[in-house]
Amino acid sequence: MPLSALALVLVAAVIHATWNLMLKKADADPVCFSWLAASGGALALMPFALVLHHTQLFELGWQAWAAVLASGFLHVFYFITLQTGYRHGDLSVVYPVARGVGPLLSALAAIVLLGEPATVGSLAGLALIVLGTFTIAGGAAMLRGEWSPRARAGLLWGAITGLLIAGYTVNDGNAVRALGVAPLLFYWLSDSARAVLLLPAVARRGATLRATLRKAWRPALGVALLSPFGYILVLQAMTIAPISHVAPAREVSMLIAAFLGARVLSEGELARRLAGAALIASGVACLALAG
Repeated sequence: MPLSALALVLVAAVIHATWNLMLKKADADPVCFSWLAASGGALALMPFALVLHHTQLFELGWQAWAAVLASGFLHVFYFITLQTGYRHGDLSVVYPVARGVGPLLSALAAIVLLGEPATVGSLAGLALIVLGTFTIAGGAAMLRGEWSPRARAGLLWGAITGLLIAGYTVNDGNAVRALGVAPLLFYWLSDSARAVLLLPAVARRGATLRATLRKAWRPALGVALLSPFGYILVLQAMTIAPISHVAPAREVSMLIAAFLGARVLSEGELARRLAGAALIASGVACLALAG
């Protein structure tokens, strides 16, 4: 991989882990916070999307608009589930589990349901993800029933978030690859759809919205700006390096998130959670390279 692509991926990994840290620290109402982040992101991206892709906007077919709506729905549940997980579990548990479950389930489905061959690399990847999740959950203590309620909650919400990540990844990837929608345009439309879909729920939370705005407008703005910026860096890296190299390199964000959770948020157990995150990241890398 060229050094320029590696640099882009590493910066994107730091950005991704950073906005997840902001989301965790905000500890705000998930619906209102998600609406503020979606609205802020849509407003920030709008001038760039319209200037660069206004022609394509008016040429989108029904399949592209269906993908936008599906992306909006999936991201509504993704952000709410992720933030709920952070409210009940630790960043250093929820984040790596969420990032590892999607590739794990996708690989299992391809092998079991689609009849794809199980290679040494794919089996090693599956084993590493399971072992890493086991390590993060408490290792041997988990088998003795001594793992904490926060660890159980982190695993549960992380796994649900991983399912949603797999869903929107397939949907969004199809939109920008098969349907040819410009990534920036699609991201803006998806953020806009999420803001519109959340509006009825937010309208019934007037007092909560005002409290969330007073308490968490800074992290909401940070998430709104950093989330698309990090993703755009990854897309740029994919233009100068193979996707099969970029995808595994992104998973260094798991180690960053585990470190931030243990140190910045004082979640503790740094060595074990870093080891678990490293195992999950290695498993995802094996699956990507095996594919």
